[in-house]
Amino acid sequence: MTTKHAYHDHTLSVEDRVRHLLAEMTIEEKVAQLWGIWINEIIETEQDERQFSPTKAAGRIPNGVGHISRVGGGALLPPVKSAHLANTVQRFLVAQTRLGIPAIVHEESCAGYLGREATTFPQAIGLAAMWEPDLVYQMADVIRQQMRAVGAHNSLAPVFDVSRDPRWGRIEETYGEDPFLISAIGAAYVSGLQSPDWKQGIAATAKHFLGHSASEAGMNWAPAHIPDRELREVFLTPFKAALESANIATFMNAYHEHDGVPVGSSRALMVDLLRGELGFDGVVASDYFTINMFVQYHKIAATKQDAAVLGLQAGIDVELPGVDCYGQPLLDALAAGQIDTALIDASVQRVLKLKFQLGLFENPYVDAGKAIEVYNTPDQLQLSRTLAQKSIVLLKNEGSLLPLNPALKSIAVIGPSADSVRLLQGDYHYPAHLEGNFDPDVSLGAPTPPEKARTFDWTDHFPKSTTVLAGIRAAVSPDTQIHYAQGCTTTGSDTSGFAAAVEAARNAGVAVVVVGDKSGLARGCTCGESHDSATLILPGVQQQLVEAVVASGTPTVVVLLTGRPYAIQWIADHVPAVFEAWLPAQEGGAAIADILFGAVNPGGKLPVSVPRHVGQVPLYYNHKPSGGRSHWQGTYEDMTTRPLFAFGHGLSYTRFEYSSLNISADQVTATDTLDIRVTVKNCGEVAGDEVVQLYLNDPIASVTRPVKELKGFKRVTLQPGEEKTVTFALDVRHLAFYDRDMRYAVEPGSISVMIGAASDDIRLNGSFTITGSPTPVDQIYFTPASVT
Repeated sequence: MTTKHAYHDHTLSVEDRVRHLLAEMTIEEKVAQLWGIWINEIIETEQDERQFSPTKAAGRIPNGVGHISRVGGGALLPPVKSAHLANTVQRFLVAQTRLGIPAIVHEESCAGYLGREATTFPQAIGLAAMWEPDLVYQMADVIRQQMRAVGAHNSLAPVFDVSRDPRWGRIEETYGEDPFLISAIGAAYVSGLQSPDWKQGIAATAKHFLGHSASEAGMNWAPAHIPDRELREVFLTPFKAALESANIATFMNAYHEHDGVPVGSSRALMVDLLRGELGFDGVVASDYFTINMFVQYHKIAATKQDAAVLGLQAGIDVELPGVDCYGQPLLDALAAGQIDTALIDASVQRVLKLKFQLGLFENPYVDAGKAIEVYNTPDQLQLSRTLAQKSIVLLKNEGSLLPLNPALKSIAVIGPSADSVRLLQGDYHYPAHLEGNFDPDVSLGAPTPPEKARTFDWTDHFPKSTTVLAGIRAAVSPDTQIHYAQGCTTTGSDTSGFAAAVEAARNAGVAVVVVGDKSGLARGCTCGESHDSATLILPGVQQQLVEAVVASGTPTVVVLLTGRPYAIQWIADHVPAVFEAWLPAQEGGAAIADILFGAVNPGGKLPVSVPRHVGQVPLYYNHKPSGGRSHWQGTYEDMTTRPLFAFGHGLSYTRFEYSSLNISADQVTATDTLDIRVTVKNCGEVAGDEVVQLYLNDPIASVTRPVKELKGFKRVTLQPGEEKTVTFALDVRHLAFYDRDMRYAVEPGSISVMIGAASDDIRLNGSFTITGSPTPVDQIYFTPASVT
């Protein structure tokens, strides 16, 4: 395309360029910007090579398109070829459509870019277990570089859902149960992904707005029943933090219904709250297939035309992943007078504005040949390993069984997850997200029949990874005998491998049993999106395998490679050492070995509460005074109400002593900031990390307040005998809440201060008093912490 228009003038403001472009667009060209298309709909496959098809593109996107869905995650090409394909698509749009508008290429990146050969990082719940936002920022910056290198511009990540129910399969994609921790981790992710210059960054997406994780019985897409005050104080807070502190570019609606109204059709949530009250003026993208779900799933629309009207009126700007209701049905609705043209223009303006902000009109192409240069560099692999090390949570270490001596005579390595690359992955890792679920030769919009999906060999699509068995082999001495037995598979009831596992244990000085999940979307997986659990029991016969090994009499360590906190009461009671390694990605096996043999001291802390039994769920630490107990007896008839392991719990190979709590003021006003200082000392013989946690409680208020709330944390590294002072600069506005009149305000009164190593391990207590009268304030999200 050689014709130049005013919107090509980069010296004009973005707003002026959008205005000029919009004035030149036909209605068909406008509507084309409001939907995406799967990459597989415009490519052809010849001898396993996926190539752009100009013929298909001319038929499918003659007027341009808003998004290309998943070039890397759909075409399954390595980086250089994926970048070439993205360039070719953009070249078609620029040269072969009338206005030459480039497309936004969106991808997934929950725990690393979901593309072939991309560096994978621990699943999101593991990232939260680090309690270290700066490292999440570094990870997101790697994701940014890798995505930009292959021509991507927008990621459908991160997940800001507050997850209090481990039955829900997607808990692994979240940062846990606490809105303060989620806000800190999520905002760091967004900042690293978008970068200060959006023309070099990736537009992040806050999902799933709002309340998606509080579904009935932990079932995916089920209704959520959340009172308005709780919706705002708990579930909304991380989304507000992403918007107000990290300027997140896009939002995505949740699938579920709220009080009878599917969220994607809710003007109250998507327009009045998000756009009106919160002031968000960016793009809202539909979660995949949301609009047609109004017809097929929720039954609130009789036709796709009606569904399109509902979606657009609710402020959903872009229909993803492919065009359905926002294509001809939307044009028909416009012709029938069902929709105001101004609504279409408003959504198109937001889409175009983001494209200009991302620099697509100046440079829609990438240097494809250089793409591989930012993939799996030594520094990136080391970062993945560091994150995996720091995400591991030592739950129990009776008799200091851990760390093991790398020169031990013999070790048994047992379990279905011990020697598997696949089982290191979460549901949004590549290729676990795709494996077995979709045929890569057709549109990803339709699940593949199982018999056809199995014909595709995914073997060479997995990133170069270290299994737990390989990590152990590399860590022990050459003289150590390793006895390996799988024992059983992740699922199923076959116990025929137990005998070999018990024999391996009896021949060893210690047994390491590695059990867990198969995370993904396909049938046969045990956690991840759409894989919910009614029992919270380890899948298959894995607990029975642990029981058989323990019965052998060999000291046993259990390593959990899981996407959710299972109810492992029996294991906690009978196994001397247990640690949670989550879904640690490609460097996970090496990181686990580092922890097992003491090369690294575990310092992770739980971002969720671990239940004793599924009957306790939902279970979370920041419950109200009347929660967490059964009146008047206090406990259940058959067990305690307390969690098996509390939020914030995590042990170390050393011991930490807390002392010298100092609160800088006895009395403060609603607009003050005070310093809360505490000294932490390593009293052991090895270096280690401690996460110092600050909790607050407002004991008397006009509405009930949680028994404690996390309002500050800092991970500190201490050498043996070393002590440091951690100072939290606490803004009193952290004590605000929605009062009886739904004003967000700070009320006067005494405030309890708790410093501890976990929510149930408070080491020091103090207090201060807020004076004055109730004061409306703006919400804040972070507490700066310094170490001296």
